Amino acid sequence: MKVLSIGKVANRAGVGIETVRFYEREGLIAAPPRSESGYRQYPADTVARLRFVKKAKELGFSLKEIRELLSLKAKSSGSCGDVRNRATGKIEDIDRKIAVLQAMRKALSALVEECSGEGPRSACPILGALDAEPDA
Repeated sequence: MKVLSIGKVANRAGVGIETVRFYEREGLIAAPPRSESGYRQYPADTVARLRFVKKAKELGFSLKEIRELLSLKAKSSGSCGDVRNRATGKIEDIDRKIAVLQAMRKALSALVEECSGEGPRSACPILGALDAEPDA
């Protein structure tokens, strides 16, 4: 069995060494055996697992969700529908976040429209709005 150093694993997976250590601590990759001198000796398939985790992170999955996806991947039972449901749920979560961000943008844009950028800071409508009491 071919073993790789942490540097080679990180390089091949496109992540940093600290990321490899972090995912190991989080249980997303197995803790590898160590050489007599104490160096981690990762099996070659660790690279594929790290790439999976990296791609899932890029798609917005949390570490908890990635653990669940890895569990589904490893199970002999279950179906592609289980994975699809997780992905659909993630899309819904992203859509909610987009809606919140759009509302934030709209509110901030309205404040910017009210502000000419002229005059003293004490008369700034943006600062005034941030300082205002909430509506009762």
